[in-house]
Amino acid sequence: MRIVLLLSLLAVCGASLADTSPTALVEQQAEAYNRRDLEAFLAPYSEDIDLYEFPDKRQAVGKAAMRQGYKPLFEKFPELHCESINRMVFGNTVIVHERVTGLPKLIEAIAIYTIKDGKIVRLTLVQ
Repeated sequence: MRIVLLLSLLAVCGASLADTSPTALVEQQAEAYNRRDLEAFLAPYSEDIDLYEFPDKRQAVGKAAMRQGYKPLFEKFPELHCESINRMVFGNTVIVHERVTGLPKLIEAIAIYTIKDGKIVRLTLVQ
């Protein structure tokens, strides 16, 4: 019984550590984006997420703004899909070359995710 409990605790601790690593957070939001699952998509982001257009043009602040922007996108485009072309991780920063299809026009961008305390706190898009 103690062995089962110990293994269960280790599994839970290991899963929670992996779930908040920079790479895992970016993958989690990308998978939810492709399912168009708005709440799962927003889960890895901090409540006061900062959204920027490169280099420093602030576009929005907070999950509420993200929800307002992404909800109609998810509803209107059932074929929406984001593919990671290339990814680089440097400490708490994940840089991803992304290709988005399922929209009227193909979009390619560089997304720079900054992670702090287990949440994405800043997203900067380069287009």
